[in-house]
Amino acid sequence: MRPDAATGGPEPGARPAPAPRKRGRPSRTDAVDGPGARERILAAARAEFAARGYEKASIRGIAKAADVDPALVHHYYGTKEQVFAAAVEVSFAPAMNAPEAVLEGGLDGVGERLTRFVLGVWENPVTREPLLAVVRSALTNDVAAAVFRKLVARQLLRRIAAELTVPDADLRAELAAAQLVGTAMLRYVIRLEPLASADPEWIVARVAPVVQQHLTGP
Repeated sequence: MRPDAATGGPEPGARPAPAPRKRGRPSRTDAVDGPGARERILAAARAEFAARGYEKASIRGIAKAADVDPALVHHYYGTKEQVFAAAVEVSFAPAMNAPEAVLEGGLDGVGERLTRFVLGVWENPVTREPLLAVVRSALTNDVAAAVFRKLVARQLLRRIAAELTVPDADLRAELAAAQLVGTAMLRYVIRLEPLASADPEWIVARVAPVVQQHLTGP
């Protein structure tokens, strides 16, 4: 009989059994944590939602693309819905600065400034690609659409409406947004011609007066 059999102890030279894995945040041996992990996860999430849409995207796929453990994705961002919300917020960050940028000159000419600002975000390839990703997901999934709608209403429309000194400010801001979002959808997502190929200045000249009317008209 081997010496360890009688005592129940480990065999000489044997490696100790691994400790049971704890639930919750993964250890650094389970995931590549540290500086940059959040950014990698968010970038991977945007790419995953862009390539697969909300329904087919998965936490596991996002984690694999970011080279982290799936538990780390949950630790930083929570559920899949919350990951999508974070991706939307980052993607729309430039547009969320619109109220401060377009209202600096007051309400005179605000329609043109807002139209030019929104089209500028969509015309820039750097900001257009993540926008396309989240919008496409919002078009095909109710959960994604609810997240998108809540963020736009809270971060963009209410901030514009708060600056208006006319009746029905919330409704006016929503109508102005509908004009701009509809134009962007047809031009950049659906790519309906001839709008998709029209000169941006031509679009501004025709859309801006309508946006101005929604915001400040009688």
